[in-house]
Amino acid sequence: QVQLVESGGGLVQAGGSLRLSCVASGRTSSNYAMGWFRQAPGKEREFVAVISRSGGTTDYADSVKGRFTISRDNAKNTVSKNTVYLQMNSLRPEDTAVYYCAGGGLYGALVRGRSDDWGQGTQVTVSS
Repeated sequence: QVQLVESGGGLVQAGGSLRLSCVASGRTSSNYAMGWFRQAPGKEREFVAVISRSGGTTDYADSVKGRFTISRDNAKNTVSKNTVYLQMNSLRPEDTAVYYCAGGGLYGALVRGRSDDWGQGTQVTVSS
């Protein structure tokens, strides 16, 4: 069982920046991809970004390309943990949503939002 815990959300003015973090605890597979999704009020959850286990492959939603950057630090021993980050710049009011971290062993499936591992979410609010 993998536990994902997000942090870093908050209130920011349009044009500002935030950095989200997500720590994965528990046993993860050797090809464990991680990513971010978001859900705005009254809307379905949508894909934001995903990064492969090595960090060499990333994918972004068109709406965040050039503004958001996903990165990760992989566990180096049995004590450290996998962490994924989402650096969000040039934020817009339409970026307001609850942001969820997710992870899984199949990169393509994760891009489509198919995962058994989800965090509880962190609220991001962008004021105009």
